Amino acid sequence: MFASLHQRVLAVAAVAALCACAAPVVMVSRLGSGAISPEILLNGSPIAGALEQEKVGDVDILELTPAMKAFLDERIRDRLDEKDRLRALIYAVIVEGTFNLVYDETTRTAGETFADQHGNCLSFTNMFISMARYVGLEAHYQEVDVPPDWSLAGESFLLSKHVNALLELSYGERIVDFNVYDFKITFDKNVISDRRGRAHYFNNLGVEYMLAGDSALAVAHLRQSLREDATFTPAWINMGILHRREGHPDYAEAAYLQALRTERNNLVAMSNLASLYDEEGLTEYAAVYKAQVEAHRMQNPYYRYMLANEAFVSGDYRKAIKHLEYAISARKNEDRFLSLMSMSYLMLGDREAAQNWMKKAEAAASEDRNKQRYHHKLELLLGRDYGA
Repeated sequence: MFASLHQRVLAVAAVAALCACAAPVVMVSRLGSGAISPEILLNGSPIAGALEQEKVGDVDILELTPAMKAFLDERIRDRLDEKDRLRALIYAVIVEGTFNLVYDETTRTAGETFADQHGNCLSFTNMFISMARYVGLEAHYQEVDVPPDWSLAGESFLLSKHVNALLELSYGERIVDFNVYDFKITFDKNVISDRRGRAHYFNNLGVEYMLAGDSALAVAHLRQSLREDATFTPAWINMGILHRREGHPDYAEAAYLQALRTERNNLVAMSNLASLYDEEGLTEYAAVYKAQVEAHRMQNPYYRYMLANEAFVSGDYRKAIKHLEYAISARKNEDRFLSLMSMSYLMLGDREAAQNWMKKAEAAASEDRNKQRYHHKLELLLGRDYGA
């Protein structure tokens, strides 16, 4: 239940009946005196302990080590053309074979990632941006909103705030992403500052220390994340989770409320706040947030896709189609929506509609292997009628 590594956020939330006219959420403290301000969360905490004054921000996450400079000088030093430099850099760190980066769940600086040859997506992005800038390329952090992944049970959802590198070149933009299998060019994305990148870094470390049971270091790093960028909602949510785990519900509430002031419709903050209020016996207030969560979910095409999946599995194909109509109206080129629509029509006996929707899924598929998969699915579903 953490806004975790590369900003992966898991929040448990009971499914409430949809409230079409849900009352607006009033972000008022219901626990304690309500005197815990964002400033108190950032500068004083019952779990900060001896680390209250410790400096954790004195680190340059993009610093090039001598070994990195030597590595780059040997391979790219004499390349003058911008495109050639980028090609050589990608080849050196991804293809060549002398540098073999292995994915793990630990967040590292650029220098640590190069030395250890291990890291997560943010670690790789730190290293790649640092190297790209050294060889004269304009590189930036970029946040990518990976779509929510709701469980089929409808009891939890997963939100990802992924980070990759964007290069602005004379001939256009180029995205370099370590986790290519989860990234699609159609995902919502935006360039962020180095300070926002540092906010990601310290938030990740805060979560890692929280998972390791070191609450003092966790709060120190989450605070540093928010000092880098006070609008970084995942860090506020994690501050809430940490204080709730440590038995300080009033501090947890203050952190969740601040997350909602920063991002009013953040479902993760709402879900965690509802769960906290349930735990504290404030079921009336919990119900308000649950209704808001469900109302916002129903406007999310990926949640409607999950409901369509549920309906399909239970044999209610017309209900699946209704949910998919909404999902596709919001995301017209999401191939999995189109594929499930095809299957739903096929199960209703409408082979022509099934064929048309599967062709749309094939056209929308972003990867050749997906196109081939849908092509074969059409052949299997429609047999010799395919292409007729």
